[in-house]
Amino acid sequence: MTKYFVPYRAPVCNGAAGTSVRAALLALLLALPVLLVQAQTLRPSGQLRAPDAGGASVAGAGAATGGQRQADFIVAVVNSEPVTNNEVRAKLIRVEQQLTQQGAVLPPRGELLRQVLERLISDKAQLQLARTSGVRVDDNAVENAVLGVAQQNQMTIEELRRRLTADGISYGQFRSELKDELLVNRLRQREVDSRVSVTEADIDQFLRDQEGNNDQSSLEINLAQILVAVPENATPEQVAALQAKATQAADRARAGADFAALANEFSDSPSKSAGGQMGLRSAERYPPLFLEATKDLRTGGIAGPVRSGAGFHILKVVEKRQAGMPGVNITQTHARHILLRLSPQLNEAAAREKLADIKKRIAAGQLDFATAARENSADGSAKDGGDLGWTNPGSFVPEFEQVMNGLAPGQVSDPLTSRFGVHLIQVLERRNTQLSTRDQREMVRNILREKKQEEAYALWAQEVRGRAYVEYREPPQ
Repeated sequence: MTKYFVPYRAPVCNGAAGTSVRAALLALLLALPVLLVQAQTLRPSGQLRAPDAGGASVAGAGAATGGQRQADFIVAVVNSEPVTNNEVRAKLIRVEQQLTQQGAVLPPRGELLRQVLERLISDKAQLQLARTSGVRVDDNAVENAVLGVAQQNQMTIEELRRRLTADGISYGQFRSELKDELLVNRLRQREVDSRVSVTEADIDQFLRDQEGNNDQSSLEINLAQILVAVPENATPEQVAALQAKATQAADRARAGADFAALANEFSDSPSKSAGGQMGLRSAERYPPLFLEATKDLRTGGIAGPVRSGAGFHILKVVEKRQAGMPGVNITQTHARHILLRLSPQLNEAAAREKLADIKKRIAAGQLDFATAARENSADGSAKDGGDLGWTNPGSFVPEFEQVMNGLAPGQVSDPLTSRFGVHLIQVLERRNTQLSTRDQREMVRNILREKKQEEAYALWAQEVRGRAYVEYREPPQ
């Protein structure tokens, strides 16, 4: 099974972003291709039916929604291709829906309309370039993308068709817009993504920057402690003796002694059974005293003894990283699966029924999972009995990994649908381990590559927009 394949990655364009949270969210939504905004709002309920945008146009940005729909008219021309008022209103409704679902405060409608129009102009200029640059998308790619959108919204294709109809969108229009997005994405891959590279020096610099970043509010920290407790009514002599004991523990820790062994010997804290470790958590969840004592320390650094109301603390920085960064300690999963790919001869319902029967036979002891995988699976792992080996978090597409993570060792899932087909998963075992230096660097490489791609895309989109001839039209009187 192809690991962590995502058919579309929405580019983040910063042209409309301000400094406020609302502006940043709005910029993200406007950066999403039209279809992706639409696809993400597809849900089984009927809550997303939007009111008619009425006569709202760029020229009449303050117009109220509702009322009779105006006749369509051209609001802008991009390289001789028109952008119509209906296109702008349709995109506006989608963005407003998404902002509302996110719980954001809507900006003034005139401001939002202008940004929507600029985004449509940019999209149209990119699509025109894609069509004239020799990029091609065949019907199989479009059908696979349709399946991906349906599965991301936890629907079958038939359910997706019904949902589109309920929202007033024809399936033909949906496929056409999706094909246009695939064209632009392929152009972007050719013109932007393929030219982005991450060097070893980039990775080294990133790691140095993260290691040296002491902005406490953005950190996740794992501290280990040795607590030498001081009784409430301790005499000065007792306090001095306990402080000497804590100093001895701190000196031995700085000299390289095993901290877990020291915690077991000296500490009065319940965490001593875990080597004194308090676990990876956001900085705000630690006492300010601990943060102040360790703020200038790197991984492995020792602080203390520091005095609190409980006693004397010796602190060791086990891990310190920016929130959202890949951690050193991870839980790996060893799983196997059976994959049935969908085709005109095997629809989703039939595939799920077949895998449900296989699961039933496995549970009854009539069939071995590995044998069933070798005989039925369409994945490359079939020859190994469906074995996927030990994998790190984030190795698989989300819809697959979410189900896998919910299984206990030995448990077999119900049939589940991913963008690749229908699966049966069995988790064999789990283990806690540390990422190798190579794996850590590879995760950093992916982070940097995505960041560089987004920056390069934003510049490329601005260049394409700048080269386009754009004429704005006044609405009819």
